[in-house]
Amino acid sequence: MSMTKRNQGGDFDQNQWSFETNENYEYENYGDGGDERLQGDLETNDKPWKPLSRVFPIKPSIIIPYRSLIAVRLVVLGFFLHWRIVNPNNNAIWLWLMSIVCEVWFAFSWILDQIPKLCPINRSTDLEALREKFDLPSASNPTGRSDLPGIDFFVSTADPEKEPPLTTANTILSILAVDYPVEKVACYISDDGGALLTFEAMAEACCFADLWVPFCKKHDIEPRNPDAYFNLKGDPTKGKTRPDFVKDRRKVKREYEEFKVRINGLPDAIRRRSEAFNAREELNLLKHLRESGGDSMENPKVQKATWMADGTHWHGAWANSAKEHSKGDHAGVLQVMLKPPSYEPHTGNSQDQLVDFTDVDIRLPMFVYVSREKRPGYDHNKKAGAMNCLVRASAILSNGPFILNLDCDHYINNCRAVREGMCFMMDQGGENICYIQFPQRFEGIDPSDRYANHNTVFFDGNMRALDGVQGPVYVGTGCMFRRFALYAFDPPNPNKMTVAKENETQPLTTSDFDPDLDVNLLPKRFGNSTMLSESIPVAEFQGRPIADHPEIKFGRPPGALRVPREPLDAVTVAEAVSVISCWYEDKTEWGDRVGWIYGSVTEDVVTGFRMHNRGWRSVYCITKRDAFRGSAPINLTDRLHQVLRWATGSVEIFFSRNNALLASTKLKFLQRLAYLNVGIYPFTSFFLIVYCFLPAMSLISGQFIVQELNIWFLIYLMIITLCLIGLALLEVRWAGIGLEEWWRNEQFWLISGTSSHFAACIQGLLKVLAGIEISFTLTAKSAGEDEDDIYADLYLVKWTSLMIPPIVIALVNMVALVIAFSRTLFGSGKWNMFIGGAFFASWVLCHLYPFAKGLMGRRRKTPTIVFVWAGLISIIISLLWMALNPGGINALGTENTDNEG
Repeated sequence: MSMTKRNQGGDFDQNQWSFETNENYEYENYGDGGDERLQGDLETNDKPWKPLSRVFPIKPSIIIPYRSLIAVRLVVLGFFLHWRIVNPNNNAIWLWLMSIVCEVWFAFSWILDQIPKLCPINRSTDLEALREKFDLPSASNPTGRSDLPGIDFFVSTADPEKEPPLTTANTILSILAVDYPVEKVACYISDDGGALLTFEAMAEACCFADLWVPFCKKHDIEPRNPDAYFNLKGDPTKGKTRPDFVKDRRKVKREYEEFKVRINGLPDAIRRRSEAFNAREELNLLKHLRESGGDSMENPKVQKATWMADGTHWHGAWANSAKEHSKGDHAGVLQVMLKPPSYEPHTGNSQDQLVDFTDVDIRLPMFVYVSREKRPGYDHNKKAGAMNCLVRASAILSNGPFILNLDCDHYINNCRAVREGMCFMMDQGGENICYIQFPQRFEGIDPSDRYANHNTVFFDGNMRALDGVQGPVYVGTGCMFRRFALYAFDPPNPNKMTVAKENETQPLTTSDFDPDLDVNLLPKRFGNSTMLSESIPVAEFQGRPIADHPEIKFGRPPGALRVPREPLDAVTVAEAVSVISCWYEDKTEWGDRVGWIYGSVTEDVVTGFRMHNRGWRSVYCITKRDAFRGSAPINLTDRLHQVLRWATGSVEIFFSRNNALLASTKLKFLQRLAYLNVGIYPFTSFFLIVYCFLPAMSLISGQFIVQELNIWFLIYLMIITLCLIGLALLEVRWAGIGLEEWWRNEQFWLISGTSSHFAACIQGLLKVLAGIEISFTLTAKSAGEDEDDIYADLYLVKWTSLMIPPIVIALVNMVALVIAFSRTLFGSGKWNMFIGGAFFASWVLCHLYPFAKGLMGRRRKTPTIVFVWAGLISIIISLLWMALNPGGINALGTENTDNEG
């Protein structure tokens, strides 16, 4: 089925997004990028050399107190733990021992989390300088052809039932309309489910792109996801100067509504088409039986195939699974839906399209549908395996030196984000950057962000801090990779190259970067594709910055990328099909050393770790307008299962060779601590669960973690608490987040730590020690009452076993508070001990408040199972208290009798 289309593309908007300096940052000559680089300017095309990016460390008025508080808290924490160890509670040695073990672990965990935050920075880019250097006409470039390197976009999807094709199509449309030289862009979608529905939805998206992409360029539309754009609130004409904008927008919106109807009608259309073709096949078979003298009374059995529009069988998975046509067993499919565009602009006119595109470049980027081959008996390695197939196929078809991967529900919200990332890659020192990580931003989150879905503490705090060390970790989507770094090479070192540095006009060979890798070893590392091996040095050469400054020691000459690339032919496409076969990776280093790394459900973190471990660095790019936006689960159960998957991957990392303790010396110390924390943080759940039960144990037993409330204990506790408050206030200031966001993050840390993290540890330990794999599934569901409410999922109550530990913790602490209060009021009268235990119990319950709201649903309708648990736990605790303190009960009963007498 041929779905190739003509290609059109666009001019470059001369506007740029300027960076407004945050008041918490001041410019210094720090890191790579500063005024010192302006010294010794080498003039190119009669223009002074300009840096493309700059670094802004935090003001000393913020960072010095922040670091000082970390030091003070660290010292006081040491004194506090020393005092706790040398002053045991002899009346309740078991309570003291459990508490001190937990506190030592919490101190260790806090160090792993806090110390890597010592060097937070912020960055800015100069889009105008990038444009002047790479895009504007000059004496050496009279045509104004872009000298920017190519970029390949990867979009991954697996199941059209869970990931709606319309959402995926909108993401593809936002990529096709990106503000980047159209001839330099290629987009690939990996359909790991091999569904005809996804294939035909992408074909529909390509048809609509003929109208949508030129419309975006003509009127500078933002965002370029049509669904997000047409649902924007506010005046759509704001900032628009062309008189035909309103008319054009009305026409395009009407076409988009029809496009949505076609996409949403595809499942039914495919089903009816397949039924018609299958009925025809049955009739033909019945006719053949009658003509051959067979038994016409027998019902002929015909495979219920899924049919394409051209009357042929779909090569991927069928709706009714059959041999060689199921999700885990089907042929590879690779379809070039949009051919590579011509190098010369192609403008439209008022006759060809519904909208007048006169003087608008109407070319479209290259777009390729890929569904890798799957066969029984092969480990296909989920998303990581799909990404590696795209790496190989794209290397043969387009070989963009940079790769930007997105999930199917993450669209481009800032069409110039790619240019901002390129400012770092093409700047001085950019050749040592393995990837640019953009923050993840989400839509559809409830206003209160009950379960910390925005995760701003991580994305605006931890990641910004790591940017000042060796770079942020890779978080799975919204990341621009250097292709050469994915091939498991070390960063280039010009001083150790085996060829003369004067030879910078041609690509080097792979052995120039890895002396141990000769031509004979290429198949072992990369497979048997000669085209793939030959593309590697080309991608490395094209990804270098321009050598227009003496400080750029490893660059390429200006104008090297203005040469048109060769058109695709049948041989090239056939080679691309061969590298997505399920056997291609056999006896190679794909997934072990090359590409996305296998062996963990969090393949993203492991892949980034391997690059940092080879000496590469990464950059965190926060743009003024969010670069990408996606969706996140707002339902409690879905959120817990999402965190469970992440934590399970961390446990797998800890028990693998990707543990940061085994890293090379190329990994910086603070970066090592950060990666070590990635593998260790789930194990905090064991100590956290015990510590959450300690207040209840203290209240029930009438004892406390200390024998008496000593003045030193209270002083240490006060200083530690004040330091924690001060660090929180300073951190939210330099990270630019709200205090409520920080508190939501703290609450969900305890909720996830007592549920998902604990389950992940159990899963990981059983898998590593006993080879047993278990899963935590949903067992019950209470539907939302208002289907029109965009936050209806927030109120869904779906029971899962992950909820058991937090429920037990909350109930135990509440019952303990009642028991201790009653005993103190009518019995012992030791209010100091009660207040100490009640304070910590209240601390636990405050953190669990969002969890309790999630259990109650919209109208506080708590599932029956919760009341069952409550009654059971109350009875057990009551019996436990009576067993521990029978004398207190007898004394209380005697006292009551005496009073009656």
